[in-house]
Amino acid sequence: MKLQLVATILGAGLLAGCGSKSVSAEGARPAAAPPTGLARYLSSSHTVTIPQGTLVTIRTNSTLSTKTSRTGEVVVATLEAPLVVAGMVLAPRGSSATLLVADSDPGGRVKGVAKLGLRLTSLQVVGASQPLNTNIAWYQAHATKRKDAMKIGILSGVGAAIGALAGGGKGAAIGAGAGGGAGTALVLSTHGDAAVVPAESVVQFRLQQPLTVTVKG
Repeated sequence: MKLQLVATILGAGLLAGCGSKSVSAEGARPAAAPPTGLARYLSSSHTVTIPQGTLVTIRTNSTLSTKTSRTGEVVVATLEAPLVVAGMVLAPRGSSATLLVADSDPGGRVKGVAKLGLRLTSLQVVGASQPLNTNIAWYQAHATKRKDAMKIGILSGVGAAIGALAGGGKGAAIGAGAGGGAGTALVLSTHGDAAVVPAESVVQFRLQQPLTVTVKG
């Protein structure tokens, strides 16, 4: 009798244990895995504004000249100094940049000396190319008045020599005038020195408008 009672109690305990495990297994919910460092980085972001007037320093990759560069030409360059805002490096040194030849004027004696204008139009910022609105950096050729005077003087002397051979003193005077006129015509019909921006030149631009970018993390 006692043995039967003990068996009954043990059986009831086993059934109760199995039942509780079953309920526990059915009612349990898997705990959500905490986000990884990468997931947290990608899910968080904020904006940073690069203020108007910020100085951006660019280095040219190739030589630009009014003899070869045309207005509207796009030129690839690189960032010379890191772009830092509020302690954050938004664009490291060497980031890709794009320049626009805003104006390429070969000049000439009537128009004046040659000039070349460059504008920074885009920069790789926080991993993406961002359009920029900047000032125009101007480059101007050296004045050539002394060279022009030498050209006119040389041709005037040649004309005088020819005139002297042809008709003496009066011929020399006529020849000098003709030579001088020819020299002046030559100067007016040709362009002066080109405006040149050598390769590896450092050019500085200032933002004309603020730029807001999204920074991850």
